Formats: sequence, C-alpha cells, structure tokens
Amino acid sequence: MNPVFNMDAATMSPVALFIQADWVVKIVMAGLLIASIWTWALIVAFWLRLGKTRRGMARFEREFWKADDIDVFYKAESENTLPSARVFIAGVKEWRRSTAGGSIDKGGTRERLATTMAAASAEEIDTLSDRLNILATVGSVAPFVGLFGTVWGIMRAFTGIASAQNSSLAVVAPGIAEALFATAIGLFAAIPAVIAYNRFSHGVNRIEAALNRFADGFHTTLSRQLDGGR
Repeated sequence: MNPVFNMDAATMSPVALFIQADWVVKIVMAGLLIASIWTWALIVAFWLRLGKTRRGMARFEREFWKADDIDVFYKAESENTLPSARVFIAGVKEWRRSTAGGSIDKGGTRERLATTMAAASAEEIDTLSDRLNILATVGSVAPFVGLFGTVWGIMRAFTGIASAQNSSLAVVAPGIAEALFATAIGLFAAIPAVIAYNRFSHGVNRIEAALNRFADGFHTTLSRQLDGGR
C-alpha cells in the first residue's frame, strides 16, 4: 500500500503535507512559497518607497512655491532625485536652451517646455512603477500554478487509491489534502499580491496626477516670464 495515503491525523499538518508530497507538488509548493516571500518583500519596499516619494514631493513643492528666484532654487536642487525635482530640472534646462538666443519663439518655447516636462514626468512614473508588474504577475499566475499542483496531486491520490483498492476516507483524505494544500499556497501568494498591486497602482496614479499638476504650474510660471512677467 502506498505510504503517502496511510498518514494519520497527526501527519495532516502543512509541514507533513509538504514533506510527503510528490516531487512535482513539492516544486510547485516551494515555488509558490518563494513567490510569496518575494511578494511581501516587494510590498514592504514599495510601500516605504511610495511614502518617502510622496513626503519628499510635498516638501519640494512647498519649497519651490516659496522660492523667490528660480535660478537660485535650481542650483540648490540640481542633484535632487525626486520625481517633481526631475521634472523641474528638465523644465529649467529646456527653458535655458530655448531662451539662450537673441530671438525667442514664444510659442515654440511653450510647446517644447510642455513636451519636455511631460516626457520627464512619464519617465519618472515608469521608473516608480517598474516592479508593479511583478505583483500583477504573481497575482494572476499563482492561483493557476497552485491549481496545477492540486490537479497533479489529485491524480496521484486516485492512482494510490486504485493501487490500494481502498476508497475509505482515511485513505483518500491525506492525498486530497496534500493536493488542495498547493491551491491554498497559491492563493496565499496571489491574494496579497493583487491587493497590493491595486493599492500601489492607485498610489502611483496619485503621484502622477500631482506631478502633472506641478508641471502645469511650473509651465505657467515660465510662460509668465516669457511674456515679461504678466
């Protein structure tokens, strides 16, 4: 009789189910556990990063709107790596290039400023949301990987039942529990990944909106200077 299906109640613990599982199911379980640990590491890191970025952007924008001289503020913040600072730096550089000559094309300058800052904003958002795709992948794939482990385990369980020629609950339960455990691990990895992906996507969208508002405000400030301070 197959020893996997003769486990008593004491061997129905998660650790015992993993140890007694088929090698294919073990690989599935181990992969999902690694994905779960990786997911939680990404969740903590991204949560800290978003919080730091939001606070830094709020501070930067407060200081920017209080500044009396853009050139002085630019020198002080030229090495700043915050998204709003990057947009500001890109705008100042384009402003200087566009107004360096004797004759200034006001319409062209405004258009170039808008394009430059929009590109800088998009680049910063792409960088900020770089690893969100990992959470999306884990959230969408992990349940199916767990389901594969479950199907494989159930197939093995029925094979063991056929070999033992005994379909009592004591014989069937351990094999089925082992198989369903793979699905449980898949859901354990997927659920926090999906929740975190949705929350972080919302957070990135809020930062993007704030970044676009800042870029629009800075563009307006430069446009006034272009018109002679009106």
